[in-house]
Amino acid sequence: MVPNKVLLYEMKPVGYNASAMQKIIFLDRGTVTVVFRKPAIPHEWIDYDHTSPEETVERLRGAAIAVTNKVKLREADLAQLPDLKFIAITATGFDNIDLPACRTRGITVSNVPGYARESVPEHVLMLILALRRNLPAYREAVQAGRWQTSTQPTVNDIPIEDIYGTTLGLIGYGDLAKGVERLCRPFGMQILIAEHKGASALRPGRTSFEDVLRRADIISLHSPLNDQTRHIIGASEFSLMKRTAILINAARGGLVDEKALADALREGRLGGAGVDVLSLEPPKSGNPLLDIQLPNLIVTPHIAWTSRQAQEILAEEVVKNIEAFAAGKPRNVVS
Repeated sequence: MVPNKVLLYEMKPVGYNASAMQKIIFLDRGTVTVVFRKPAIPHEWIDYDHTSPEETVERLRGAAIAVTNKVKLREADLAQLPDLKFIAITATGFDNIDLPACRTRGITVSNVPGYARESVPEHVLMLILALRRNLPAYREAVQAGRWQTSTQPTVNDIPIEDIYGTTLGLIGYGDLAKGVERLCRPFGMQILIAEHKGASALRPGRTSFEDVLRRADIISLHSPLNDQTRHIIGASEFSLMKRTAILINAARGGLVDEKALADALREGRLGGAGVDVLSLEPPKSGNPLLDIQLPNLIVTPHIAWTSRQAQEILAEEVVKNIEAFAAGKPRNVVS
């Protein structure tokens, strides 16, 4: 396949060994819509809008630097890429990269933490407000002509709840969770920060995982996805939650057992859910949450991070990560 574009630059910053042109491959450029500035190193930059698993190794042959958002790089791929020295992730999460394999092969991996500290919390707050106030149901009522044919000046037979005085439970407490906390406190919400699931002791300011599930009116997930957090919310967790509770997931789809969530919503054992991420994206083979149509379920296509401002920060930080690695001073290193 012919790449979208090939750019060559002969820039030689101070302190960088310019003995060789660095080949940089962006495997899924189509995931980011803003412009990236030119890294201040001698390089050849090749963009691919999308890369399938079958295309990954061939496209990265001879490349020293890989740029990826969601394309997976596993041991079997890395074993065939002896020239690869650095992986620049255009995201905060890095579960698509085999970090142990990278460590074994001396491949440095950097991510971009905190770039969406405004965008994601705003999306979470939007989902909370829309679900508490039953916005989808009222939009549907207007589209169905119920307001137009009503004998009253309003249609208000669908429950609406304020968020003032409610309890928000945060599972995971990094930059994005703290951003949600910052936005929600002025609304008069009580905030509970969950301790790790299964923890034997509580850190100061933390509430046990189970108590958060029992007490929270709204639960927002902000954990990374790994072996310890996969399906951290499943059938047993839903059984602990209030029947009126709302679950928000703008972190990783794999944190939630999606079938259990669909069942809880369908059976009226949960007040609602706002989901921006699914376990497989795009969900071409279907998903339990896409098989049901309920007014208390909102699914958005992984866009919480995509505000223009957030993407501009992301693009700049990715280039800075590349330049820092080339200068021998890698930053934001996760492996």
